Amino acid sequence: MQTVISNYTTKPELPRCTGSFNARELRFSRTMIFAIEEINNNTNLLPGVRLGYQIYDTCASVPVAVHVAFQLLNGQNPVFSKDSNCSQSGVVMAAVGDSGSTPSISMSRIMGPFNIPLVSHFATCACLSDKQQFPTFFRTIPSDQFQADTLAKLVKYFGWTWIGAVHSDSDYGNNGMASFIKTANREGICVEYIESFYRTDPQSKIRRVADVIRRSSAVVVVAFTAAGDMKFLLEELARDPPPPRQWIGSEGWITDPHSMSFSFCAGAIGVAIQQSVIPGLRDFLLDLSPSKVAASSVLTEFWEDAFNCSLRKNVHLKKKECDGTEDIKGLKSPYTETSQFRITNMVYKAVYAIAHAIHNAVCKETNDKNQCDKHMRLESKQIFAELQKVNFNQNGYHVTFDANGDPAAFYELVNWQKSESGVNELVKVGYYDASLPVGKEFSITRNLTWMEGGTQVPVSVCSQSCPQGTRKVLQKGKPICCYDCTPCPEGEISNMTDSPDCFPCLKEFWPNPRKDACFPKAVEFLSFDEVLGIILEIFSVTGACLAIITAVVFFYHRTTPIVRANNSELSFLLLFSLTLCFLCSLTFIGAPSELSCMLRHTAFGITFVLCISCVLGKTIVVLMAFKATLPGSNAMKWFGPPQQRLTVLTFTFIQVIICTVWLVLSPPFPVKNLTTYKEKIILECALGSVVGFWSVLGYIGLLAVFCFALAVLARKLPDNFNEAKMITFSMLIFCAVWITFIPAYVSSPGKFTVAVEIFAILASSFGLILCIFAPKCFIILFQPEKNNKKSLMNKN
Repeated sequence: MQTVISNYTTKPELPRCTGSFNARELRFSRTMIFAIEEINNNTNLLPGVRLGYQIYDTCASVPVAVHVAFQLLNGQNPVFSKDSNCSQSGVVMAAVGDSGSTPSISMSRIMGPFNIPLVSHFATCACLSDKQQFPTFFRTIPSDQFQADTLAKLVKYFGWTWIGAVHSDSDYGNNGMASFIKTANREGICVEYIESFYRTDPQSKIRRVADVIRRSSAVVVVAFTAAGDMKFLLEELARDPPPPRQWIGSEGWITDPHSMSFSFCAGAIGVAIQQSVIPGLRDFLLDLSPSKVAASSVLTEFWEDAFNCSLRKNVHLKKKECDGTEDIKGLKSPYTETSQFRITNMVYKAVYAIAHAIHNAVCKETNDKNQCDKHMRLESKQIFAELQKVNFNQNGYHVTFDANGDPAAFYELVNWQKSESGVNELVKVGYYDASLPVGKEFSITRNLTWMEGGTQVPVSVCSQSCPQGTRKVLQKGKPICCYDCTPCPEGEISNMTDSPDCFPCLKEFWPNPRKDACFPKAVEFLSFDEVLGIILEIFSVTGACLAIITAVVFFYHRTTPIVRANNSELSFLLLFSLTLCFLCSLTFIGAPSELSCMLRHTAFGITFVLCISCVLGKTIVVLMAFKATLPGSNAMKWFGPPQQRLTVLTFTFIQVIICTVWLVLSPPFPVKNLTTYKEKIILECALGSVVGFWSVLGYIGLLAVFCFALAVLARKLPDNFNEAKMITFSMLIFCAVWITFIPAYVSSPGKFTVAVEIFAILASSFGLILCIFAPKCFIILFQPEKNNKKSLMNKN
């Protein structure tokens, strides 16, 4: 636009447009004429009433748009034509336009207070839905809020989380990009850069925006720009094409034929207004001849610009004169691009919306015929009121407005695919329909072509996806899409990609090695079929068999001096108790149950006390026998067989009482130990009462120490078959085993706790049987000559 400085002494000149001719906008204005003529020839819509029009060029400039708004209000200076028979000369009922959001904002602010509705076909700024600021604004194209949502869903659909963004530095671009960024953030999409520019910016600024795109790491670029602005950016990028970029376009430029001519943008995808069919419009647009063109200054400018010739003599000295051979049907121009009516249909619908509003205001249906009062004095506020209620179908397309003056949002998803000739072609690949249920609005219906004609979806992420079993850790100072992948801590898993956190398994579960699933923990106990269990079983059964064999040997040689001299009754009772000691260790093997838990400790405590009581009895017998040989001593009569039995019974009965109290008050019970090992469950027996357990062990230890003390006293008694020495040694082994057992028992983990306890039982039992009975069996079986009274009575 040319800037005009007014001196206020003469009437200001009209603003003039500068720059190249916009053939696309000419198509829109001609479509408006076509629709008005079609309505004027329609016998059902406004019969007997003809619509007049005035068409202005706003040059996509706010000052010119403001001037045009005042011209519409004042009814001055028609550009194309004005019906001279209008009933209300110069009064504008409604306006169609503008194509840009910024000019539409200015015009709507001026026309709103006069209740003159403005119906735009291409102003998409979401801000225009604010009825407090723009009460009389309507549009046939969806709001950019829906477009921003669609673009964000499109980016999210293909897994792109790291993008660049450029937009027009206008109300359309600024508001549209703001809506997109808000939705993108909600979808977890990060933006590496946001750059704005405008067609009138210095070339250096546009070059800087192009350099940002070239240097960026984001492969995907979302461009929310008008076609006129995008043209300058693409021309700058064409001078030094950037690395492959996947372009995502708004409807402002994605269907622009000029933009599609840039080969490095092949594979671009974006949202477009629905393609439509308008019968007769193509013929109307192409029905231009030099004579018709010469009658209009605008058409003359278009003709001369399109064919590079002059219709006016002596005006363009450098151009040849048009000779009449120019064929508009063979011309490639945005004006003649009639294969896909998109925005053009929005103009068509806008005109029809106003016509239906006027029809509803001036016409009434009587006897199935419309009667229209063409002399009725209309006011613009009536048209405004009727526009809010319009609801009709035209060429199969439904037209209505919601409370914000917006239509139902429907977009086609389009893709630039190269044809066989290498030219970018617009192909429909899906749709977005805001009227569908949530989650079903967005659909891709066919395969896409990507940047550089590729068939694989490009990857555009700041960081690669974190696999299952890891979690995202944000990189300091960077957006949330830039992160490192850290393995889940011990005992925790993540079972989805890009998990922000890991979560622990339930108590009885543990992660698999990949840490992406929880499985039941391995259950551990000392079983009968494992190696350690089998070894202990063998030793246990072997010990029991050894005790039984020894008893058989003693019974078979019960009349021999060596058996009779060592208290055969206590010896058999001791062998019986040792057999039980060996066998009771088997109760510690296998999965714990309530019965086995109660049995294992009490059986062990009672049998060991019985065993120690027998050894103690034998020790006392040795001492009493020695004292009985002294002159005047009658000690043996106080410790004969009845007293020996009573002693063993008394000591054992005390242990039985301790065990009974323990079982009644707080018996052992099976538990699942989840604390010793994090990755497995140990089945073990809880002690129930700790006091009861240590009372049982303490009582055994007390008897063992007492027996050991007596054995030490009797160790040097002069007897060739003196048991006291062997008892002393066996008690020494017994005490050593159980003293070392306590710390080993406390510190051993899991099933090894049970193994230590079994080892202590077996070791002490083997110590007793080998120390006390092995020497005697050796003499009985291998040195029978020593098994006589003479050898027994022989003094050292």
